[in-house]
Amino acid sequence: MKKTLLLFLLLTASVFAQQQTVTYSFSPTTFEESTAVTITVNGSSVNEAAWGVTANALYMWAWAFDIDDTNQKGTPLNGSWTSSDEASKFTYNSASDTYTKTFTPTTYYNTTAIGKIGFLIKAKDGSGDKKSQDILAEVGIFQANLSAPAVNSSTIIASGGSLNIVANNTNGNASYNLKANGVSINTNANTSSYSYNHTNIIANQNYELVVTQGATAVSKKFSVILNPGTISAVMPSDLFDGVNYNTADATKATLVLDAPLKDFVYVAGSFNAWQPNTNYAMKKDPSSGKFWLELTGLTADINYTYQYWVVDTTPISGTPSQVKTADPYSTLVLSPDDDPYIPAVSYPNLPVYPAGQEREVTVLQTGQTPFAWSTATTNFVKPEKDKLVVYELLVRDFDAARSYQSVIDKMDYFKNLKINAIELLPVMEFEGNESWGYNTSFHMALDKFYGTSSKLKELIDVCHQNGIAVILDVALNHAFDRNPMVRMWMNDPDGDGWGSPSAENPYFNIEAMHSYNVGSDFNHQKLRTQNYVKRVIKQWIEEYKIDGFRWDLTKGFTQKCPSSVAGGQDNCTNSFQQDRIDVLKSYADYSWSLDATHYTIFEHLGTDTEEQQWANYRIDDSVSKGIMMWGKMTEQYNQLTMGYNSENNISRMSSTAHGFTKNRLMGYAESHDEERLMYKNIQYGANLNGYNVKTPATALSRMSALGAVTLLVPGPKMIYHFGELGWDISIFACNNGTVNTSIDAIAGDCKLDTKPQPQWVNNWLADNNRNKVYTDWAKMITMKIKEPVFSGIATISSSSLTPTIKITNSSLASSQLKDVLVLANFDLATKNVPTGFPNTGTWYNLMDNTSINVTDVNAPIGIPAGEFRIYGNKVANLAIANFEKETEIYLYPNPATNYFTLNMASSKVQIYSVTGQLIKSFKGSQTASHQFNVSDLSYGIYVVKAYNDDDELQVMKFVKK
Repeated sequence: MKKTLLLFLLLTASVFAQQQTVTYSFSPTTFEESTAVTITVNGSSVNEAAWGVTANALYMWAWAFDIDDTNQKGTPLNGSWTSSDEASKFTYNSASDTYTKTFTPTTYYNTTAIGKIGFLIKAKDGSGDKKSQDILAEVGIFQANLSAPAVNSSTIIASGGSLNIVANNTNGNASYNLKANGVSINTNANTSSYSYNHTNIIANQNYELVVTQGATAVSKKFSVILNPGTISAVMPSDLFDGVNYNTADATKATLVLDAPLKDFVYVAGSFNAWQPNTNYAMKKDPSSGKFWLELTGLTADINYTYQYWVVDTTPISGTPSQVKTADPYSTLVLSPDDDPYIPAVSYPNLPVYPAGQEREVTVLQTGQTPFAWSTATTNFVKPEKDKLVVYELLVRDFDAARSYQSVIDKMDYFKNLKINAIELLPVMEFEGNESWGYNTSFHMALDKFYGTSSKLKELIDVCHQNGIAVILDVALNHAFDRNPMVRMWMNDPDGDGWGSPSAENPYFNIEAMHSYNVGSDFNHQKLRTQNYVKRVIKQWIEEYKIDGFRWDLTKGFTQKCPSSVAGGQDNCTNSFQQDRIDVLKSYADYSWSLDATHYTIFEHLGTDTEEQQWANYRIDDSVSKGIMMWGKMTEQYNQLTMGYNSENNISRMSSTAHGFTKNRLMGYAESHDEERLMYKNIQYGANLNGYNVKTPATALSRMSALGAVTLLVPGPKMIYHFGELGWDISIFACNNGTVNTSIDAIAGDCKLDTKPQPQWVNNWLADNNRNKVYTDWAKMITMKIKEPVFSGIATISSSSLTPTIKITNSSLASSQLKDVLVLANFDLATKNVPTGFPNTGTWYNLMDNTSINVTDVNAPIGIPAGEFRIYGNKVANLAIANFEKETEIYLYPNPATNYFTLNMASSKVQIYSVTGQLIKSFKGSQTASHQFNVSDLSYGIYVVKAYNDDDELQVMKFVKK
């Protein structure tokens, strides 16, 4: 049975233990769903020590099926896989060395009409396979048993062959009705045992045996697949794996599947009522060995769904003979598990999952109209790498609406912050809906939870219209259980349709070859894997106009570090590995072959020697390359913001400290993986002589200084969403409002939980303390992007709470802003901060243009606790022009819910209906940050007239939602 919550354990190392087989009994042995039943487990059959269990703490992980044994149902009291609910705990009886649990199925599983219950026994934290075998039990005094063939099995026969069906039931006689492809072919109205031999079978059959006793009917399903033999035919040379649309004829599409070691494949879909005959047996190309089939008679703009029925007539031990799977190269898949919970407002007109099927299905549609990209996208010029300020964003947690549309609606928020790139955590089809996205199952398909393909493209296009690049986080070192390339070659000894890669798998390792694995580990030395990765790259660059990829966990791309490696797997994983250097260079080369300015970013967090291989790669090309490397500096910067004078050296924020030829370090103080700085400031901040970092206002006042010593360091930089507003809710905040930072819980247990939205609900921008951080960071980002000095070199003096950063660009003239000195005081009292100006004379505070006269270049400057200074040899004219003298006047947010703000000072603001009626007026001088309350307006479109002090008029529209 698939353990759904296992999909979300994305940050733990892969540690596998032998699954234990425990002995157990039920009392009573047969029971109704409303009957209390006791499970007794023999304690001697459980090796608690192997699971790390103390105090005899064992738990039940449960699931249930409907009366047809087909679909899961109910919401048992499981808790999470890493932290079982106490309601699921067994009671230990020391005298008899047994574990017992008594429950009533309808109550415990929170459902009715239960046909079968399932459970396993586990440690409270079940990671590392600390669990028993799956245990199943029929529910009800009346039970039907299918002896042959097995329930939900597929029997492979030659055309004209036969199938023997044998079944029996409890509690007296019952009626039997055998249906084949929906038509009744045999009945027996009064028996407790049933046998029938279906002969001369010449077509694929879907069987249903319905057993009825009184008012209760139980259904058992199984099927027969005819072996069509090998249909050898040369495949057209211009086809690729997946769906090939015929651009000249919308009635046709050709499917291609690479399935080595498989004997035959059927295509089942809505175009053949999910009952394929031999006309839908795929042909096999004699040269490549690939299966292919041209579909005809299709209608343009109609959503068709299909699966591959992939068959191995002589499977190796423990692997299935038949697997039903979606297309590995799907661009849209439907899921029976996830789709019912996708909001219609996020994905209107979602194609309907086909009734009666199982597993994911692929959607194909001929005659699609291409998305109409604006010239802003087709002519988009990406920001220079060393000028990038990337805003890392999880769509699910950015706004309560959790949609691409909600991000589009907040575009002014990004514009005002001045960032020039957004990085989306993975949006490829992932398992479940509430996820960070790293549990990817279909890398070429867009997950539907956040919106449609066209809506993501609209978001990308709107970003480009505003000068913002879009980067995707991609997890290509692994795939999760629903991935077709896992399932087609999997170990599945219990026959539940889920498993890990088998020895025959042409894409995945049986054992992870690095110490950070989750899911199934891709073997990137295999040509098929490399071809698959390149198809994924091509899809997102060409179809979605994505500007760059952030490659997750690049340490996982080696094949040199099995668990048995000398010196230990973790040490090997973190050491220099040439094979991953080479394969990752090849992926970067392919990206650049499609888009010469494509951003390639690696989350490696490894040794400088290995990272230099990438950061300096092709750096001197005519279009300068070089792979950007994530530079995690969370602990050092958090020590500063908390006010602790130890382990706070930030010198490695500079690319030169890593030996990079150019500025290719994407340094950051926060990312999705680390605890929030503000949370730790408030929880653990220093307190001395009345200056208490734990005070929220004090903690916030230090965040502007953080921006000064992070954002302005030359090279690409990144912020995690709402760090600019001083987000102070723990990254380990749970859905129930608690915080779980236990080191025993995988990734903090609640790390992946959906987070609240106080930044919008409580209007954090209206909070002066938070708004100051946002505004200060915006000013710094503007400087970084607009002023050439910040493409220079940084020298960081950092061994205390008063770091000094000297930035110079020697290519600039002395008449330009070519030297910058950043000073900060993270101590708990006013300090004389060391300086080291390059020369005497007039220096300008770039935050407010005030000047100082420097007569002694080494004279310290007194700075209050938590504050900073940014001095330049000249005024930042380019940044000021961009930040303070906007030629475009605009209103934000738009649409607005409770208020809007103008980016201009105003003397009068009037709101009109679209028919010209004056609805509301605001009189009196207001600053550019003033919030105009519109909470009392009805939904609709309005016209705003804004006047400045010179009585100049600007007319704008806004939407009240």
